[in-house]
Amino acid sequence: MINPKPVEFLGSSLDDLRAFPLAARREAGHQIDQVQRGREPDDWKPMSTVGQCVREIRIRDVSGAFRIIYVAKITDAVYVLHCFQKKTEKTSKADVDLAAKRYRDLVKELGQ
Repeated sequence: MINPKPVEFLGSSLDDLRAFPLAARREAGHQIDQVQRGREPDDWKPMSTVGQCVREIRIRDVSGAFRIIYVAKITDAVYVLHCFQKKTEKTSKADVDLAAKRYRDLVKELGQ
């Protein structure tokens, strides 16, 4: 069995995740655990507009649609860049820009 990778929450992403409704928060935890163990989340899509190897976990719940933008390919950790509730069909520019800024800062910090 693969040792799970640690999770690093960048910026306010942990607080943002904690603000999700309980069911969405539990599903988010399960999906992040999948990623930590080297598996694919159940519902995801690439987010190349944010950065190389960045993905978005998609969670649908009675309370709405929730997203977790993360990168797991950089080093030996899963970096959660941004967590938010999606209010419109298209991901807002502000959400994409925030995740992209955190990604750029992470790459710079890691010297990659």
